[in-house]
Amino acid sequence: MTTDFRSMLSVLKEFLKGSPKRQPKHPIQVQPLQFSLQNTSQNTKITWLGHSAFLIEMDGKRILLDPMFGKAPSPVPWFGNKRYSKELPFSVEDLPEIDLVVFSHDHYDHLDYGTIKKLTNRVKKFIVPLGVGSHLERWGVELDKIQECNWWDHADADGLSLVCTPARHFSGRSLTNRNSTLWCSWVLNGKDTKIYFSGDSGYGPHFKEIGEKYGPFDVTLMECGQYHEKWAAIHMIPEETVQAHVDVKGKVMIPIHWGAFTLSVHDWTDPIERVIKAANKQNVMICTPQIGERFTIEDDVYPRLMWWET
Repeated sequence: MTTDFRSMLSVLKEFLKGSPKRQPKHPIQVQPLQFSLQNTSQNTKITWLGHSAFLIEMDGKRILLDPMFGKAPSPVPWFGNKRYSKELPFSVEDLPEIDLVVFSHDHYDHLDYGTIKKLTNRVKKFIVPLGVGSHLERWGVELDKIQECNWWDHADADGLSLVCTPARHFSGRSLTNRNSTLWCSWVLNGKDTKIYFSGDSGYGPHFKEIGEKYGPFDVTLMECGQYHEKWAAIHMIPEETVQAHVDVKGKVMIPIHWGAFTLSVHDWTDPIERVIKAANKQNVMICTPQIGERFTIEDDVYPRLMWWET
């Protein structure tokens, strides 16, 4: 990431210039999400919760990926951009017991203090990259609930197999602790389903390596938003997102890291429009669920409504 003063100043000028298309004109609509007390279904269900947050229901287990349920991705929520949807498709207080929470890194748009405080007593286990457990422990999560992983480490969670895989990004929650914790992507292996979660990453050869070792994947959850030409090493542009999906040998791709917050200078719909165009050129199947929309992988019918145009 280019961090010299001149480069950062030029990007800041772009932010300050402003654009009416960086955020939706009106709050985007979400689909209300209903929970049952017991999750006994062995079918794999996926629900996008906005940005990079997901609820995965796999092999009778509930898994949250990068659950950021706060109103703004900032240490000072009253400052900066707010969540596009205004409301979540559910109340955090209504969440049933969660078997596993998985984080990709510690940035504010992925790891949120307020969310962790609300989730702590509802979660059986947290699996995180190296060092991220220190945040959770400081915020009140019991140490025996936390498992940290290095790249290529395998983790088992009550029958589910996970692999901590590389990503090209960075970490840190202040000016003084940059790269003090690890960042990663994740492989989720169920009995009949394999999912790849990219976390945040620039494009690189690690995608092919992951595909060769653990592919093919039934579904990939691939970062495609919040990019800038000066951030090419840490965030993919949408065309690279499609290539990364091909590299890891994915079947169906869900574009993520968009649709919730403005963290770059591009139009808010630019990521999804570009990634669909690039996917069509490479005959890649794209799934575009609305926030809160749950679907079942085994049904082989994937949401493709262009809801952002309404």
